[in-house]
Amino acid sequence: MIRLLETSTDGVVGVIRALERPPGAVDPEIARRVTEIVTAVRERGDAALLDFTERFDRVALSSSQLAVRAEEYAAADRAVGEATLRSLRYAAERIERFHRECAPRSWRMKDHNGSRLGQEVRPLDRVAVYVPGGRAAYPSTVLMTVVPARVAGVREVVLVSPPGPNGSLNPAVLAAARIAGVTEAYRIGGAQAVAALAYGTETIRRVDKIVGPGNIYVALAKAQVFGDVGIDMMAGPSEVLVVADDSADAAFVAADLLAQAEHDPMARAVLLTPSRALRDAVSTELARRLGALPRREIAGAALASHGALVLTASVEEAVELANGLAPEHLELQVRDPEALLERVRHAGAVFLGRHTPEVVGDYVAGPNHVLPTGGTARFSSALSTEDFVTRLSVIEYSREGLAEAGPHVAELSRVEGLDGHGAAAAVRLARPGDER
Repeated sequence: MIRLLETSTDGVVGVIRALERPPGAVDPEIARRVTEIVTAVRERGDAALLDFTERFDRVALSSSQLAVRAEEYAAADRAVGEATLRSLRYAAERIERFHRECAPRSWRMKDHNGSRLGQEVRPLDRVAVYVPGGRAAYPSTVLMTVVPARVAGVREVVLVSPPGPNGSLNPAVLAAARIAGVTEAYRIGGAQAVAALAYGTETIRRVDKIVGPGNIYVALAKAQVFGDVGIDMMAGPSEVLVVADDSADAAFVAADLLAQAEHDPMARAVLLTPSRALRDAVSTELARRLGALPRREIAGAALASHGALVLTASVEEAVELANGLAPEHLELQVRDPEALLERVRHAGAVFLGRHTPEVVGDYVAGPNHVLPTGGTARFSSALSTEDFVTRLSVIEYSREGLAEAGPHVAELSRVEGLDGHGAAAAVRLARPGDER
């Protein structure tokens, strides 16, 4: 059902190679289709967007039906019920509180010459969030993408999501959109939605940035339009690594692995532990729990193809393995998780202790669940308010500061063969008595 690996026989490097997701070659046929879709929407606007929606989502719409109407939000609230609304509000409040704490700020510093340097933070004008459809509804993704944008001060937040068979969006997605503060929503998905957001159509105005996860068509479309608009990241299949010692509860570990595996047949769920007894107990728990899981076929496929229970020489070696894999989610189910955290260098999000399952991060903890996958946590981070702002460098020199800098400006401009650069500073210093 799930691979059993040991660093003593396979080696640390061998285990990493067995578990990592090296960049795979993109199917050229899919890439070609995405290019055709993006080009068609860019050239034909609404007409192409509607054609692709009918072809791929099997929903016939007119341009006037693309936008979600105000009354649909009220209907969605009624459909999901008060219990769901209460949980969505709870999650939104925690997400907002966390992202306000870590929001970038404007600041100034002054040097010994009285020159002032600093940074001004400005929100983007208009952003879009892509919310997947398909196997499940993701109101949590609505909150995780929209709330940080609103905290950052973005005025216009546009939501797109594939329509269901009846042409409507999932009620929980719409309820979350209203709570989070979406200003526009459209029932479109796939590469065609990304193209419409990037270049605009008769109905949909272009945005400055597109964020949110999606399938391979969405990911490739985001890659193609990057540069014309901003994007957040290229999200891949979800993943969790659990580092555990002999104090961990096998039932907890198995439940967390299955929670990740049920996402997608490509999801990765891995245990790293020096305890053979824990590894064997987790294996037994997985088999027992999988049979009762409604999405057992998906979870079983993920565990068999991408899961592993790895026996390591020590907890420290387990963390080094985790650093080598740079997982999206890393759980530390050990006696002293805070002490072990010091050794963690690469992970999208870290969950400390036996009472912190990764699923609280998915829904209600507050930190973002849009995270780097496939080892990209080595160089990228979770979606945050920083993704929805620009930072303007601010420079204000005093005459004394310019006088000190002048000789260095002149020398460096000479080295680069740009004499006009040096002259731009020198002309100011040559004017006596100008203290402004």
